[in-house]
Amino acid sequence: MLAMFRRGMFYTYLSIYLREFLNLSVTETTLYATLPMIMSVIFQNFVWGPISDRIQKRKTFIILGEILAGIGTSLVWFIHLLATDFFIAGYIVIIGLTIIEAFWSMSNIGWSALISDIYPSQERSKMMGQLSSIGGLGRLIGISIGGLLYNNGFGFRNGPLFIVASAVMFISTLPMLFTPEGGIKLDLEFNNKLVNNDQQNDYNKKIFIIFIIALLFINFGRNSISVTYSQYLVLEDGFNVDSVLLSYIANMRSIATLLFGFLAGNFSKKFGDSRTLIMGISLAVLALLVTAMSDNLILIFVGSFLLGTSEVIIIAAAYSIASMLIPATTRGKLFGLYNTTFFLSWGLACTVISGPIIDILIYNGFSDIVSYQVSFIVAAIITSIGLIIIVVLEIALHSKRVSV
Repeated sequence: MLAMFRRGMFYTYLSIYLREFLNLSVTETTLYATLPMIMSVIFQNFVWGPISDRIQKRKTFIILGEILAGIGTSLVWFIHLLATDFFIAGYIVIIGLTIIEAFWSMSNIGWSALISDIYPSQERSKMMGQLSSIGGLGRLIGISIGGLLYNNGFGFRNGPLFIVASAVMFISTLPMLFTPEGGIKLDLEFNNKLVNNDQQNDYNKKIFIIFIIALLFINFGRNSISVTYSQYLVLEDGFNVDSVLLSYIANMRSIATLLFGFLAGNFSKKFGDSRTLIMGISLAVLALLVTAMSDNLILIFVGSFLLGTSEVIIIAAAYSIASMLIPATTRGKLFGLYNTTFFLSWGLACTVISGPIIDILIYNGFSDIVSYQVSFIVAAIITSIGLIIIVVLEIALHSKRVSV
């Protein structure tokens, strides 16, 4: 809840700050998400994931990651404040957040493996949904407070949003002191069981790779608007919302997450994880199309609600599927690969998809509104490709009486 409070408060308005105050281009504003996420993926897959599997420490990684990120966030604010050239200040923020992510990714890999360590497979979808719901409440509060601060002159340049974000990181480590360390016990009986399951593990890994490819399309599509979404809503010749109204729209997504997080596990139990995932992806495509094609602010609220609904369903069902396909002994490493599809999509998708599309169309004379709307439609098409892969995979496995 504290983590989502921080993310909602900080990242909802950061792209607006970089775009409108520090005067970076649309593509440049996406770099604050892209470069840190690339760093996160590298360190999760090649450093923290393997180390976590070797020493089987999860809680320790989470606590260390949050503390180091909190210190780094305050340092980024102070250093960027020293720059009188706003363009340089913008890149100090981007580069600073990139360096922070190398250490913050310890926390990400830690919690991904920890949930699978301490909950049985049949409980994981329900647990992820409930955690997402609680996170939605934190995000709702964070976005609201962030909007009030940003709208009243207490934004990024003079420090409040950086400092509060850092403080929340430190505070969020306190509940972790009461959680189990996680990890698995590699005793003789467990090792014998792993040897007997080698053939099944190899088959699961093949399915896992196809599943990861599908998630790349799904997450790159739906998250390619994550940075540009706020920019679109504040366009003067468009909806021209202020930061407070923007917080209301963003919080429709949080409300959806809060409401449907507790239902995601029931959906998986009733329909199965795969069919639940297909439902979530379909809602994401619908949400993107509603946002792209609407000139009515009420429908923008509806689109935001659908984005939140689809997000919590996708996160819960996808995690449950991945946790069943990943062998227990390689959770750190393979959850790093699973996280790659989510983390890269929050940044790289914006830099290589929506950012260039918007900048190129604007450069060629299209209006800002049309340029952003086209990027949303492209996002829906890319997400649909992932949906098709999941549907085909489900049909193929169902025909063999095997379900992911």
